[in-house]
Amino acid sequence: MLSTVLLTGVVALNVAVLRLNVELDRAGRDRADLRAENALLQSQLSSAAASSRIQTLARARGFVPADPSATTYVDLGRPAR
Repeated sequence: MLSTVLLTGVVALNVAVLRLNVELDRAGRDRADLRAENALLQSQLSSAAASSRIQTLARARGFVPADPSATTYVDLGRPAR
């Protein structure tokens, strides 16, 4: 009787460990998929934010680069008076 209970416990424990391993494997695959998706999104973001692309889109909408002599800068290192 005792051996039957112990054997049943061992089988139940093995089944639980097997289920956990299956879940761990699934989580590992999901993690790899998410990392691949993140890399793709990062690449798309980098392409969308490329200055040459933005300049092309701006020119297409009629924007022109500012004249460098008309550009002024604010010195943030000194307090305003």
